[in-house]
Amino acid sequence: MRLLLCLAERAGDVVSIDDLLSEVWCGVIVTPDSVYQAVASLRRLLGDDPKQPTYIATVPRLGYRMVATVTPWADQSIAVTGSSPASDSEHPASAATDAPAPGPRLKAGFRRAAGAALLLALVVAFLFYGKVANNHRAASPAIAAPAHKSIAVLPFLDLTEEMNKEPFADGMTEELIDRFTKIPGLRVPAPTSSFYFKGKHIPIADIAKTLGVAYVLDGSVRKSGARLRVAARLIRADNGYVVWSETYDRALDDILMVQDDIAGEVTKALRASIEAKSDHDESR
Repeated sequence: MRLLLCLAERAGDVVSIDDLLSEVWCGVIVTPDSVYQAVASLRRLLGDDPKQPTYIATVPRLGYRMVATVTPWADQSIAVTGSSPASDSEHPASAATDAPAPGPRLKAGFRRAAGAALLLALVVAFLFYGKVANNHRAASPAIAAPAHKSIAVLPFLDLTEEMNKEPFADGMTEELIDRFTKIPGLRVPAPTSSFYFKGKHIPIADIAKTLGVAYVLDGSVRKSGARLRVAARLIRADNGYVVWSETYDRALDDILMVQDDIAGEVTKALRASIEAKSDHDESR
């Protein structure tokens, strides 16, 4: 919400990463990755397409800009005057003449409060939409309990500043699905099923229930200079806990080789983690 307010208060202007860090994360030491991830989360909540944004646009190497129209919500019943009640009663003519127009000269504090109210209404609308969607899912027929050795790979997020590594992120997702299907006894939904959830803000538990899996793997792609950082994490659907996570840094020289290398590492770690968890559950 702080990030959304910061961008909305400067709607139409480019807000740099440094400004966002100093205003939204004031007093907290974080890296620019926090900004990228927060912007990505906002876009998912708003249903915004980073390639054709209607809310938040990325300005490469500069920052972000709120492209949606943001206007204060002024209550017409509130009269904004520049004099006290006593002076108005003593000089009614002067008060009527000198009273400033409500719209153009609203004080900064009132504009901020009005903007916050407008944005809060927007968030409430999204929460209401989510509740309706959850009720709709709850009304659907019950789904059988998933097999313990089953996993869905969600589309990896492109968190690079330029937002131009989406093809690599999608390729990483497909490579992982292909590798996982070759693990004996492991059930993996097809890419079509996984990519259905791309860009949608749906709880992990609901995704897992829909796809009938016990685990969900998600991740992200970031970039620094000529190096890529791919983060992956394995989440157990029944409790939402992360049971394994890892970060891989690679030089961006051969994209296919990088995807193949990282997919191999993730597959080894995933296999060991699921088998260890399975043995632990059986011993109990």
